[in-house]
Amino acid sequence: MALDSLDRSPPPFFRQGLPALSKLVLLGLLSLLLMSADHRLGLSRPIRSAISVALAPMQWLALLPQRAGAALQDYFTGVDEARDAAQQYHTRTIAQAQRLQQAEQLLQENKHLRELLELRNDHTGSAKAVQVLYETADPYSRSIVIDKGALSGIVLGSAVVDVAGVVGQVTRVYPLSSEVTLLTDRDQSIPVLNARTGHRFIAAGDPVTLGGSLELRFVPASADLQDGDLLTTSGIDGVYPAGLQVGRIRQIDRRIDNAFAKVHATPMAQARGRHMLVLPPISDWPERPVKTEPASRKTKGKSAAAPAKAAASEGGTP
Repeated sequence: MALDSLDRSPPPFFRQGLPALSKLVLLGLLSLLLMSADHRLGLSRPIRSAISVALAPMQWLALLPQRAGAALQDYFTGVDEARDAAQQYHTRTIAQAQRLQQAEQLLQENKHLRELLELRNDHTGSAKAVQVLYETADPYSRSIVIDKGALSGIVLGSAVVDVAGVVGQVTRVYPLSSEVTLLTDRDQSIPVLNARTGHRFIAAGDPVTLGGSLELRFVPASADLQDGDLLTTSGIDGVYPAGLQVGRIRQIDRRIDNAFAKVHATPMAQARGRHMLVLPPISDWPERPVKTEPASRKTKGKSAAAPAKAAASEGGTP
């Protein structure tokens, strides 16, 4: 077979249509036509709406992680802000409570000091205001330490009182501080007077009974004592001024087989305040000045007595 008789045309499967440039121009013109028609007639709006409705669940699922992350971030941010606000509120509350307690303490101290000043004016001795430093750690004694000593004029045996009554007695004096033995100490005693009956007794410290009390010793079983009687200082010991409150009777035990009754009283002052007053012993108090008559009255008395004396002398001469 001759070569000229062969068909050189491409097979139908690989047969090409319009050229690529023609297709580009045609498709470009068609796009311009569709865009103009859509712009003027709105042909694609229903299609877009349908597509948006169909794609809405997919969009929601696609945005779900982002929304969950933003919500989680907002939650933790809110928790941190709430924690910070609560901490600031708690701090302010504590500060306000502290200031309120300090104000209340200052009011109580102011009232306490005013009452001490009034008590100081009631006594002629040179009383000294002191402040409690601490309570001694000795388990066998009941005593406190105050902030003034011998350099401030504190002497041994001085009485220590507060607004409620007698606290104790100065038993040790140092240059800058002093030790005060409380009335409830087992080695401390004080002469007392029953304000209702006027009977005198000796009260000794009892740190065990009633959590710390005073025991009236050698009290006859028939003594006129009642629960609630007020005990005051009698002033006969030369240490405590008379009339200071000591305690109230709280327990009376009368037994038939015993000639003496067991009587316990709770002290009026519990040594709980910070400020107290130290009174020197009565023997060290300065004597009150004796009131003298004015010179004019003495002169009048002498002038009035002179004529009387002259008259008496005239009447006595013969």
